[in-house]
Amino acid sequence: MTGGLPLGAGSIEEDERFMRAALAEAGEAFEAGDVPVGAVIVHEGRVIGRGRNQRELMQDPTAHAEMVALTAAAEFLRSWRLLDCTLYVTLEPCVMCAGAIVLGRVPRVVYGAGDPKAGACGSVYDVLADKRLNHRPVVERGVLEFECSAVLKAFFQAQRAMGKK
Repeated sequence: MTGGLPLGAGSIEEDERFMRAALAEAGEAFEAGDVPVGAVIVHEGRVIGRGRNQRELMQDPTAHAEMVALTAAAEFLRSWRLLDCTLYVTLEPCVMCAGAIVLGRVPRVVYGAGDPKAGACGSVYDVLADKRLNHRPVVERGVLEFECSAVLKAFFQAQRAMGKK
């Protein structure tokens, strides 16, 4: 048991449903010209925080989908402790976001595509499994991985075609 949730909680259908909500956020980021990463935070079966990558829009290096969603969820719960929540994100969190997940005490993280360049949940680093930290969430990998990867590939292909990034 972690933060009130049984380890591995969440059915495949539920995980896919909420990952699709995160993919919708990623689509919004794509349309806005930002790297298409989306996130939602679920508490008691409902989305309480949404976020999409907004680094370009806000000109803020910390405006990652996870950070925006964490802030929204904390505001909703009126607590920085995001107990009994699950974070769904289309791309494996980076070191910054993994640190915020630990600090927010999120008990479960579900992500779609791995990030071999900056992933901090097993790809490059494994912050969320570091036994030196006081909180280690359960991590589920590869939910709707193909769809999550496809939106990123499409974005970067479009950027290269326009001579950007």
